[in-house]
Amino acid sequence: MTNEHLLNNYVELKGEVVSAPEVDHTVMDEKFYTFKLKTMRLSGKDDTLNIMLSEKLLSLNPIKVGDKIALNGQFRSHNQPKLAGGSHLLLYVFCRNILDVKSATNSNQIELNGYICRQPIFRTTPFTREICDLLLAVNRNYDKSDYIPCILWGLNARFVASLKIGDKLSISGRIQSREYTKTVGEQTVIKTAYEVSVNKVDLVENVKNSDVL
Repeated sequence: MTNEHLLNNYVELKGEVVSAPEVDHTVMDEKFYTFKLKTMRLSGKDDTLNIMLSEKLLSLNPIKVGDKIALNGQFRSHNQPKLAGGSHLLLYVFCRNILDVKSATNSNQIELNGYICRQPIFRTTPFTREICDLLLAVNRNYDKSDYIPCILWGLNARFVASLKIGDKLSISGRIQSREYTKTVGEQTVIKTAYEVSVNKVDLVENVKNSDVL
């Protein structure tokens, strides 16, 4: 992977392992595992995130429930087909390195460079809080892109709402998880959404990138 693509999408996490690694899929005879990591916010609320890592990395760094670990990697997306048609966007952190947990300082930090690939959605809550939902396309090696949902508030929300598809942004923040209810048939189920909570955003350049639109 080139340094350019590492700069496009960089994540650092520190937290507690809350599910044992399980085989997710196999590529070129190498297994890839997933587990869940709980990170804490300054407010005391926690976020539980999906982590994926290779069999080789896991063999060098055995992981079990209850372990406190730190890692870095990338926030990635994958479209999973639904049985009833369509697809569902899966979001996870692809782990590249296990770090020294004692010296790690960032419990949850992400930096992205990408392109607006859907018109931002601006809204105001009943308590007059300004919010903007953004979908960012982030380039990766082998002509792939990850599609990352982001949420912004206040002045950042108003700023992004004024932009257009194809504008390039540099953002930083944290990855958050939140539960919501969804009606499926006659049943109500609890789902989990993942998104980047943005605390800083800058317009990098005002150009079109047809590769990610």
